[in-house]
Amino acid sequence: MNKRTINFFLVLSLLVSTTGIRAQDDDLLKLLGEEKPKKERIKYAFKSPRVINSHSMEFLNPGTMDFRILHRFGQVDQGYKNLFGLDQASMRMGFDFGVMQNLMFGFGRSTYKKELDAFLKYAPIRQSTGPWSSPVTVAFVSGITMDGLPWADPSRKNFFTSKLGYYFEAIIGRKFSETFSLQVAPTMVHRNLVATEATPNNVYALGVGGRLKLSQRVAFTWDYSHVFIGMPDSGYYHPLSVGFDIETGGHVFQLHFSNSTGMNERAFITETTGRWGKAEVRFGFNLSRVFQIKKNKKHKE
Repeated sequence: MNKRTINFFLVLSLLVSTTGIRAQDDDLLKLLGEEKPKKERIKYAFKSPRVINSHSMEFLNPGTMDFRILHRFGQVDQGYKNLFGLDQASMRMGFDFGVMQNLMFGFGRSTYKKELDAFLKYAPIRQSTGPWSSPVTVAFVSGITMDGLPWADPSRKNFFTSKLGYYFEAIIGRKFSETFSLQVAPTMVHRNLVATEATPNNVYALGVGGRLKLSQRVAFTWDYSHVFIGMPDSGYYHPLSVGFDIETGGHVFQLHFSNSTGMNERAFITETTGRWGKAEVRFGFNLSRVFQIKKNKKHKE
């Protein structure tokens, strides 16, 4: 037996013994009830893809549709003559669809300015535990809106693009515990047409949203957007909404108060006229019902 043959058998023996040791280690882990750590995604930071007005860090499951009705009454300060705002109402009806675990899109229509809107949301990073885990979720939202009102001056030359607005948002959020979740969302809103030359087309804001679980089916939620650049000197204010999520079977029912009338990013970030200090707030509710529209194979993280 030459030297090369001896070396070959030595290497082969070493590989066999190493494989045997690994197999024994795996068997010992199984006997001890221990398994190799797996990556697990953190779920239910929020019970909905929306906090109240703003997008949340949550996504719909693939193959599901969220039929969502956002209803908001008139201002509470109107008193008993208008039943504290209950005689008036504005609403948004939307349809959101889950495409992948980290991808969804949706569209809706609001009575406020008869506005149409659509969005796309994608999360390259999801909060998770285990190997290659992340302590936060990072998601990006891009949306478009279209004013449906007639032209203020139909006699002049008007352009379709003047009715359009856009928003771009980054969401960084974390579920700190089973009872508390928090997110921040820097946002930019662009409007093709503004009221005056002095009014900027771009508005920059920082949104903050949170959820505090109070019981098995009830949670306190809030979202707030602080406008840094682009807010006019007077007449508009920072939007703040607070409410309670109530889970009832397949529905998520939300009661809330807000100082904004509009219910998409362009509307509530740039055109909130109510003041909390003057009771210029509106009572409303959001109703969410999720439907399974397509069966999907089990997704592995």
